[in-house]
Amino acid sequence: MEKELETTAAPMMNNMIGGGKKGEPDPGNPSTITKNNPKLSTRANNESLRILSEEDWKFWIENGYIVVKGVISKEQAAESAAFLWEYEGKDPNDKETWYTVPQTAHKMKELNNAGMVEVYNTLVLWENRQAPKLHQAFADIWGTDNLWVSIDRANLNFPIRPGFEYKGFIHWDYDPETKPQYVQGVLALADQTDEEMGGFQCIPELFREYDTWKLTQPADRNRFKPDTTGFTPTKVKMEAGDLLIFNSSEPHGIRANNSEGKVRVAQYISMVPADEENEDLRQWRLNSWHDRICPDGDGFPGDPLKREKNYPIAELSELGKKLLGLNKW
Repeated sequence: MEKELETTAAPMMNNMIGGGKKGEPDPGNPSTITKNNPKLSTRANNESLRILSEEDWKFWIENGYIVVKGVISKEQAAESAAFLWEYEGKDPNDKETWYTVPQTAHKMKELNNAGMVEVYNTLVLWENRQAPKLHQAFADIWGTDNLWVSIDRANLNFPIRPGFEYKGFIHWDYDPETKPQYVQGVLALADQTDEEMGGFQCIPELFREYDTWKLTQPADRNRFKPDTTGFTPTKVKMEAGDLLIFNSSEPHGIRANNSEGKVRVAQYISMVPADEENEDLRQWRLNSWHDRICPDGDGFPGDPLKREKNYPIAELSELGKKLLGLNKW
């Protein structure tokens, strides 16, 4: 390695991360909580776009999400999906292997049985994170190339059956009243165009009408779980290799998988402007990659079996080193 890693960043990181009100889940992914107060691009001066079209940009602004086609190849997506099946010890062609008791439980109860795969830093995940087209898409949203990538996990979302049930849900990871300047992302590793097979859902109407909607809501409402009466969630359809980016003010969640045998396979990826002067956070990120550890938060229980320790440290491209924080932009 180019620099010997310090080992004190993890407890520092814990102190840096703020949560919601007492008793509420810690919001968001700790690996993207920066001190540099980033602002999403407004293209106030009609700045040029890297990969999005003008039509894409208009859709993003109006709906709070955008699907960017083919940021990785279908072959790379298929290899990534195969890794997740193998990592979980499940056979995509044998349904009886799908429904084993999860090794982890979430403090965010709505995530139980939702198919979260507690893997964060293996090579497959990093190869996707450092895909140039994926970086360019987030660079358009932020208006800068100088980004850090989130350290997040993946998802195998199975069809519901008796004894393995969960409800679809809509929530916010950040209190929308604070006008959060963050984005979140999902990379499709298998086609998810079937309405019944679960996957990402959101309510762009509520995203657009939030300031009016909140006037009809009680002052003590739950700031993370909206009353969605009168709204119909939108199922966002994606093909393998597509990237979904959504504004953190977008009410969203996982849709219940009511299909006969289709599995939603995805990786969670986001980016935020690099906070290179924030040495505590930078060192935590380097430790996470080097030691293969997960973020610390209510939504991230980690793998009690510590299976990632059996994999080598992921090799990074020049872009990947900058996205991690190992090299500066």
